[in-house]
Amino acid sequence: MGLVIRNVLGSAGFRRATLMGPVTLKDLAEALGLSITTVSRALAGYNDVAASTRQRVMDAAAQMGYVPDVTARRLQKGRTDTIGFVIPTSGPRFSDPYFSELLAGIGNEAARHNYDLLVSTRTPDTPEEEATYRRLIEGRLVDGLLVVRTRVKDRRLAYLATTGLPFVAFGRSDLEVEFPCVDEDGFRGLELLGQHLIDLGHRRLAFIAAPENLMFGVYRRAGLEAVLQRHELSMPAEYVIVGDLTQRGGYTATNQLLDLSPPPTAVVACNDLMALGAISAVQKSGLVVGRDISITGFDDIPPAEHAHPTLTTMRQPIYDIGRQVCSMLIQLIQGEVLTKRHVLLQPTLIVRESTGPVQDGPHVRPA
Repeated sequence: MGLVIRNVLGSAGFRRATLMGPVTLKDLAEALGLSITTVSRALAGYNDVAASTRQRVMDAAAQMGYVPDVTARRLQKGRTDTIGFVIPTSGPRFSDPYFSELLAGIGNEAARHNYDLLVSTRTPDTPEEEATYRRLIEGRLVDGLLVVRTRVKDRRLAYLATTGLPFVAFGRSDLEVEFPCVDEDGFRGLELLGQHLIDLGHRRLAFIAAPENLMFGVYRRAGLEAVLQRHELSMPAEYVIVGDLTQRGGYTATNQLLDLSPPPTAVVACNDLMALGAISAVQKSGLVVGRDISITGFDDIPPAEHAHPTLTTMRQPIYDIGRQVCSMLIQLIQGEVLTKRHVLLQPTLIVRESTGPVQDGPHVRPA
């Protein structure tokens, strides 16, 4: 066991350093000549303790290195002061800029309210993922949960709705379940991207879709199809490839699209990572992104602005969304009423170098 060096308050103040265990309430009370109850209430901020006494206790606690017994306080309050967040991933998502931004927003907001964040990663729709949610809830390890990337007929949401535990989702649902959520308008976002490409003269648009069980993918695909229909255009089945939201997946899908005859003049990727993979595939083929073929993404993760060429995409405030869903959850945990339970954000079209006017003639891989 390690030793802690702390100062001990005597009748003339903090006089010496000694090696001993953690400082207790009893130590503080004896050093100050106060009762344990008075010291405890002063540290807790009760207003029945004189301000001068409370300040004296706080100063002594800081100088003696007193650390509150968090476990005891949490048991007393009946709360853990902890928020749970299970990242749905079958790969190293902590390296994914999307999740990094989201997690930063959640973590900073939790810290601002003195809440801890318990983060796990589990492969989606597996017994292990379900067991993790049950362990967090039935073991009373958290006061509330955040859910991201909602799914078609999402079993997580159906289960959480029966538990009574506060939860907030980033994403909407097709279930008949009412819950607080924040989402971006993916339908409108893909309408804007599609219109941007059509205005540039593109008529052969390909789509690298999200996995079909993800709700945001459903909305985005519907938005792209809607704008194409308005212009009496369509996407042949071979122009639609379901990706896995990774850069490697976008690279593989784009190589398939480039082998088509005729190939598309524009590729719409359902997220930025797949779009960055698409850029790599086009460049490796010898074609020029933004001239021979246009590419768009969605999210505006930090690498999108620094890609070569820079990526045209739809911006959603990922960091701010993380803060917002966390703030809403803390309000619920503290028994507050949310002024708005369902928030639908409007994404912003960011036009960069990866899109340009369609060129005359077919564009195929150089021989």
